[in-house]
Amino acid sequence: MMSATSSLAMTHASTAFQLAKELDKNKVTPGVLGFIVFAVIGVAVWFLMKSMNKHMGKVNFEEQPEPATAGAGAGAVAASTAAAKPSKATPENEGA
Repeated sequence: MMSATSSLAMTHASTAFQLAKELDKNKVTPGVLGFIVFAVIGVAVWFLMKSMNKHMGKVNFEEQPEPATAGAGAGAVAASTAAAKPSKATPENEGA
C-alpha cells in the first residue's frame, strides 16, 4: 500500500520525467532576454574600461627620491620632519 505522500511524490516525478523526454536540448536557446543581459554586460564592461583608461592616464608613475634618512628608520624620518617645521614661539625661545 502506498501512502498519500508517496503517491503524490510519484505523480510529480512522472510528470518531471515526461517533460524531460519532451524537451529537446538542441532547440533550447537563451532567447531575447539572454541577448539583452549579455549586451548590457558588454556595454558595462566597455564603460568600465573607458573609465579605467582615463584614470590610469592621471596616475603619476615617477618615483619620488628617497629622503637622506631613509636608512635610519621611521623614527628618524619623523624627527627630521619635526625639526624642519618651524615651531611656535614659546617663552623660552622668544628672547633668543
